[in-house]
Amino acid sequence: MKANGTVFKYGDNVDTDVIIPARYLNSSDPAELATHCMEDIDKDFVSKVHKGDIIVAEKNFGCGSSREHAPIAIKAAGVSCVIAETFARIFYRNAINIGLPIIECPEASRGIEDGDQVEVDFDSGMIYNRTKGTEFKGQAFPEFMQKIIQAEGLINYINGKNA
Repeated sequence: MKANGTVFKYGDNVDTDVIIPARYLNSSDPAELATHCMEDIDKDFVSKVHKGDIIVAEKNFGCGSSREHAPIAIKAAGVSCVIAETFARIFYRNAINIGLPIIECPEASRGIEDGDQVEVDFDSGMIYNRTKGTEFKGQAFPEFMQKIIQAEGLINYINGKNA
């Protein structure tokens, strides 16, 4: 399983309130949430993001409230992967549960810039910055997590196992 796209780069402590502002939480529709993704930190994100693009951030990405809306908005906006130095624990679990691939890799977080073209190999955990010709070793997903992501989330994975 792979992802590749253009990078949108953010700093430390990107919280769930800027990923999807609370004023939009009256909707649980992924398509509606996607139209407001990142708007309080990057008003042009929604108009520039393309299917497959990648978010790279620094420390503590997804901190703040425990709402699942945040990873849902990111995934529905077309983002194929989030790479960060560290993630908030609840965001990490929510992202996996809804099938959004995320990778912790401090070196990649520091070595990738906004606009770079990046490819991620989830089987090996390798992150390739095609713009700079550099590579980083992130944590590969365990097989069961890859299956959850391939199933587009935990519920689909469980339902598929019982079918």
